[in-house]
Amino acid sequence: MTTAILSALPEEQSGLLGSLEQARRVAHAGRAFWLGTLHGQPVVLALSGMGKVAAATTATALIERFGAARIVFTGVAGGVGEGVQVGDVVVAQDYVQHDMDATPLCARWQVPGYSAVRLPCDTTLTAMLSGAVSAYLQSAGGHFDSELLAQPPRLHQGLVASGDQFVSCAQAAGALRADLLAAGHDVLAVEMEGAAVAQVCVDYGVPFAAVRAISDRADDDAHVDFHRFIQSVASRYADHIVRGLLRVL
Repeated sequence: MTTAILSALPEEQSGLLGSLEQARRVAHAGRAFWLGTLHGQPVVLALSGMGKVAAATTATALIERFGAARIVFTGVAGGVGEGVQVGDVVVAQDYVQHDMDATPLCARWQVPGYSAVRLPCDTTLTAMLSGAVSAYLQSAGGHFDSELLAQPPRLHQGLVASGDQFVSCAQAAGALRADLLAAGHDVLAVEMEGAAVAQVCVDYGVPFAAVRAISDRADDDAHVDFHRFIQSVASRYADHIVRGLLRVL
């Protein structure tokens, strides 16, 4: 069974790509897909591109062209939930498209044709991914970049929101969270791809799980040290967490 590892940025896959055995590059749909094995598991690595359409195209190609039996997304996100801080890790239990509004055809945020506002992640794969995150954070101890992380990173599990916009001011982040929370949707983080991949995986019946390192608080400081965070924190998270997951699949 082939596991697809999907990321938004190349830095998040550099370690995995460097360790890929029997690596083979395939160009398809304007993208590069890398096939091979990691820890004895057949995998395909791909970059999603930014935004929901690009992510949906990539996820569909992974399933249709490369026969992915499961998809795991690793990337970064802005923290909006209570207590979700820079350096923390969020494992999605479900997703919502925060820029979807087809009212009065259906409820706000609900994708027409689907039974609920939230798009679920696979419970078994998500539990395994959460276990890999917990194991990594415990094994790493306090060995994190103290200049970027104010406190030891923690694992959060719950709802993540996706939309075709980079949320980078406190007012927008607060309004997004308040609107969702008022309807009973306590969102932890916001990003630009995961909900689209979740929707594709629901359509195809393919297990999906996602992990996001919190690079900022989706506020007016969202741009500060972003590239440094990707290189020194998020890339290391992705490498160790994905390897940990592959070991238990």
